[in-house]
Amino acid sequence: MRNSLGDGAGSVALSLSVQYAVDAPTLPRWRLRRWIQRGLQAARDDGLVDFQGAEISLRIVGQAEGRQLNHAFRGRDYATNVLTFEYGVGPDRIARGDIVLCLPVLRREAREQRKAPLAHAAHLTVHGALHALGYDHIKARDAKRMEALETRVLAGMGIADPYEPQ
Repeated sequence: MRNSLGDGAGSVALSLSVQYAVDAPTLPRWRLRRWIQRGLQAARDDGLVDFQGAEISLRIVGQAEGRQLNHAFRGRDYATNVLTFEYGVGPDRIARGDIVLCLPVLRREAREQRKAPLAHAAHLTVHGALHALGYDHIKARDAKRMEALETRVLAGMGIADPYEPQ
């Protein structure tokens, strides 16, 4: 399924596959697509990555699968909120990546941080989409750029800066 973001030339095409390993009624495909598209457009406007479209798979998992994936791919024996697998931008200028959201961790963090669960889900989805494009936060300057982009995208949706203490 392809969908264009924006109107006219220069819009970002998105092919999105969503897989539900757990029941997530508040995270329908249309909502996830909207969040990812906003992240992609912001990244396109930012200009760090040269791409014209994206093919992304997003999987929503439970605690056990989240833990298994984090252990298998990052060597960490616990479930984390979001994992992203970035495959780069091909010669066709299509960015490819997989995003995994662990719903129980997302919900727990939202409670602990006193955030609305949907606001936290939006943040993690945008965060994962940016990682799928190659953004990272290992170095301080890269983290600052990525966090500023996330904050701008979320503000456009009426969501408070996720990096400000609650």
